[in-house]
Amino acid sequence: MKKNTDSLNQSKNNIKSSSLYEEYWNNSVGSNNAKLDNFTKYTSRETITRFLVRNEIFKMQLNTHGSILDFGVRRGASLMTWSHLSSIYEPSNYTREIVGFDTFTGFPSVNTNDSHADYSNKEIIYEGSFSSEENMKQDIETSINIWDQSRYLNHIEKTKLIEGDILETLPKFIDDNPHLVVSLLHIDVDLYEPTKLILELVIPKMPKGSVILFDELHLRSFPGETVAVDEILGIHNLELKRFNYSPNISYTIL
Repeated sequence: MKKNTDSLNQSKNNIKSSSLYEEYWNNSVGSNNAKLDNFTKYTSRETITRFLVRNEIFKMQLNTHGSILDFGVRRGASLMTWSHLSSIYEPSNYTREIVGFDTFTGFPSVNTNDSHADYSNKEIIYEGSFSSEENMKQDIETSINIWDQSRYLNHIEKTKLIEGDILETLPKFIDDNPHLVVSLLHIDVDLYEPTKLILELVIPKMPKGSVILFDELHLRSFPGETVAVDEILGIHNLELKRFNYSPNISYTIL
């Protein structure tokens, strides 16, 4: 039986550590609010690393006009990071919208470009893989609503979710928003077809100085993202950069 997994490339110690943190959270003294105020006690180095990377990426596009499109929301970590950072760094920037896209039911389909003849990734790439927990969209919307309570200019909607297959929802979103300018494009959909369509439709909306953030570029397990980027942009045309403390995430500034 194929299993949805978050443990790809992790050692047994990493996986054990994750369980220990969960146990520690459940058994640690103090209220949940007190625990959240001291969150670094309860989370891994890898989780904090991802937050630091996103903070640096956000600052790179801070002075570029436009909105943030987050493809592959899943449980909402990246989406809500962009939201918090916008309310911290630019509280009066009501034009910076943060829009998240996801099926919330996993991969709707898989293309032949998402596999490699000499490497089996069938245990992680299949229809329905990487699905979110039930009612995750509603759960994230609850988080957005709570975040909105103390946000400056909270009478203007800033963060929203678009549910469904990106191959269907993105063309409609582009048509419905002719004013759209994109300052940050976060691609975390893993697969060839949605990555290709995202690049085809969103890149024309991105000015010089805007940022594209990749999660699976140059990863053997997810070749489709690299194939799509090479076809649409040409790897040789990009100055691909990374952070020395984060092995997977890469970015380019247009």
